[in-house]
Amino acid sequence: MRRCFHLGLATSLLALPVQLWAGGLSLYEIGTDNTGLANAGSAARAQGPSTIASNPAGMSYLAGTQISAGAQILFGDLTFSRDSATTTAGSGSGNVLDPIPGGSFFISHQLDDQWSFGFGSYGDFGLAQNYDNDWSGRYFVQSASIAGLSLVPSVAYRFNEQWSVGVGLKAMYGMLESEAAIDQSPFGLTNRADGQYTFKDGTWGYGANVGVIYAPQAGTRIGLAYTSQVSLDFEDRLDVQASSPLVSRLDGLNTKLELNVPQTATLSLYQQLDPQWALLASVNWQDWSQFGDIGIEVDTTVAGSRSTTIDAHYDDTYQLALGAQYQMNPDLLWNFGVAYDTSAVSDSNRTLTVPMGAAWRFASGLTYSLDQDTDLNVSWVAVWMGDMSVDQQKPLSGERVSGEFSNAWIQALTGNMTWRFCATS
Repeated sequence: MRRCFHLGLATSLLALPVQLWAGGLSLYEIGTDNTGLANAGSAARAQGPSTIASNPAGMSYLAGTQISAGAQILFGDLTFSRDSATTTAGSGSGNVLDPIPGGSFFISHQLDDQWSFGFGSYGDFGLAQNYDNDWSGRYFVQSASIAGLSLVPSVAYRFNEQWSVGVGLKAMYGMLESEAAIDQSPFGLTNRADGQYTFKDGTWGYGANVGVIYAPQAGTRIGLAYTSQVSLDFEDRLDVQASSPLVSRLDGLNTKLELNVPQTATLSLYQQLDPQWALLASVNWQDWSQFGDIGIEVDTTVAGSRSTTIDAHYDDTYQLALGAQYQMNPDLLWNFGVAYDTSAVSDSNRTLTVPMGAAWRFASGLTYSLDQDTDLNVSWVAVWMGDMSVDQQKPLSGERVSGEFSNAWIQALTGNMTWRFCATS
């Protein structure tokens, strides 16, 4: 018989946040086996402690104490090609997406037949870009990054064989940094080198994860999960480097950016067909219409300069994901999935700071059982965003950048291990 030792919760390892965007800035890829399913079945699978992130009710299905730790590398091609409507001289953008590492950590503990507890640390919100400093859109952005690291203590309760509920309290630490050049010679009437501004801040926001799983029969699970909005209020004094007195007066200007990490809802199905095959599906909604400000814009004229924040004008997004699991042999499980995300932004409102749009995901992964208590998973996903047009213009100086991110794509490669502290007697 298999007996699980009830160990106390261990000290957590804080995970590095992962930056990825597609359909929105919220992430499905956080260094777990969910990557290989393109988010299909995420709120219903309950196959490891990473369920804390997707549906805390899933901890009710985990025996004993289980720990999962993962690492991830993200890479891709996001290059902007300007067209003839661009009015600012400069180089091309280059590939603005540098390889980005990340990771996650989860632990769950079954207290008894009804109660389970757990903790998760993962990065589930963000993006990062690094443009060439002298590129033609430098007055809009040179570099921009935002990352959210979530710490989520959670609890689950199992009423009976059919119903389980869970809740997690979410503390997110948000980090934001933005840099852009400042035109100190508007309309070419003077001859000054570019200035530059930097905005940087970190802040805490709070919310909750709530979920329920209904299992009408063996091998069938239906999961519904909700994540509340998290408000991140960034505030910093602009650090302006400039030789023009009309521009340098912005140095130290107190500036606020109010961002709302969107509330989300996910409905998922897990259906075991036979001992080898299982089908999975998810429908996901994200409330991007409440996002808030998207960045800072410094504009100059002959008479002076000004700093404003940019409203996102986003729309809600939806995702449909389908996937399957195939038990190739007792030790090897194959995951694969495909998903489509709608865009949070129309072509007319897309910016260089956050160049996101509709996206297709194609994913696959393998889980190998090293022994009865240890699993190793390797997963991969390709996110295809295609062509994303941008046309931005400043109202005072008239500086304009027009063109598109052509054939944009991102890939993530994830590896993680899960340990179950159980023994056979």
